[in-house]
Amino acid sequence: MAQAQEVRASHKLLSCDSYFETMQSRKKIPQALQERLTDAFAKIPVSSFPGVPRGQVVEIPADTSIGDAVKILSECNILAAPVRDPDAATSSNWRDRYLGIIDYSSIILWVLESAELAAVALSASTATAAGLGAGTAGALGALAVGMTGPVAVAGLTAAAVGAAVAGGVAADKGMGKDAASAADKLGDDFYKVILQEEPFKSTTVRSIVKSYRWAPFIPVATGSAMLTVLLLLSKYRLRNVPIIEPGKPDIKNFITQSAIIHGLEGCKGRDWFDLIAASPISDLGLPFMSTDEIVSIQNNELILEAFKRMKDNHIGGLPVVEGPRKRIVGSLSIRDVRYLLLRPELFSNFRKLTVADFMTTIVEATRETGRITHPITCKPDSTLGDVIHTLASHSIHRIYAVNENDDVMGVITLRDVITCFITEPSYHFDDYFGFAVREMLGH
Repeated sequence: MAQAQEVRASHKLLSCDSYFETMQSRKKIPQALQERLTDAFAKIPVSSFPGVPRGQVVEIPADTSIGDAVKILSECNILAAPVRDPDAATSSNWRDRYLGIIDYSSIILWVLESAELAAVALSASTATAAGLGAGTAGALGALAVGMTGPVAVAGLTAAAVGAAVAGGVAADKGMGKDAASAADKLGDDFYKVILQEEPFKSTTVRSIVKSYRWAPFIPVATGSAMLTVLLLLSKYRLRNVPIIEPGKPDIKNFITQSAIIHGLEGCKGRDWFDLIAASPISDLGLPFMSTDEIVSIQNNELILEAFKRMKDNHIGGLPVVEGPRKRIVGSLSIRDVRYLLLRPELFSNFRKLTVADFMTTIVEATRETGRITHPITCKPDSTLGDVIHTLASHSIHRIYAVNENDDVMGVITLRDVITCFITEPSYHFDDYFGFAVREMLGH
């Protein structure tokens, strides 16, 4: 089973080729410079890259609850962490020690799918739900007749709801299409219940990693080239890469897209960096994503729709806009879901909460003025160096290119910036990444 999952993961990586090629085709970087940059990173060993802050990779035990995992991510100000199997503490093999990576994307998938599945099951008539067999009727039947609380939701998990549906619960067509409609059908208390009571407290990270595997767990050896890491973070759309030392079971380093951008920021003064960093982004072909390809959210739309849109499009953030011309008025990140998960008392009505109200509430409650609502933007004549400095200094994952009226023209992500510095040599997949896949599969 484990090998089958990893094979599917490798196929997912291969499917990223077309998008990477699109970005490559839109780049306007001289071939000689591109080859020079790629060759430079092919000669830099992964072991030379700076370690994580305080020298200790933050890991989350598999038996940690989702709620506690969110707290760890939030307190450490990180988006993701490797998941360690406490049952394999004495193993000397990293394949046994680590089950995967938990991040906000996985958690959002769990929350939204729980809402969707529950909506399907609980949209049945009260009589039908109340008449379910003993194995499924407890929590579902209680919720269907209006009861809430720990006892009522003790069985409200994806497995329980799935069993209820399989057991014959009649659901109206069209129910559970998204989290917003689920909340609308189940009432104001639904999200309060699902986030504050049993499912959120008792569901473990282990089940999230197994069921919502957004990105594969692909470690890279310390002796590999940084080019391999950069390709994984750009072409293959990974947000983080675990680094292992051959023969040792623990993760040596954890390189993220953000860490790469901070590393590039520290390269000022080097000829190869200054040569490309001085170029206006428009001269380099940025932003690679055109205006009509941008996924955005209007400030009067539901916040649940915003997170669903991130989930559906596999993206980590959205510009908040207003009007038909999409004038930018704010920005949302996938990590902002932590406020819904950790501070549910701030939001009395999840199903009616708009993006604008969500942002206002967070700023007022946390005193983080401008933390969420202030959009970070750039203009077409901004240099790549300016963009890198902004991304690094603000610790953000995307910057929006706007015109003189603040209308969104495009988005530049960390992945886009990394892509500017590298391309994939014809030999690389077989010599480097191909070896990594074979090692991962145990061949």
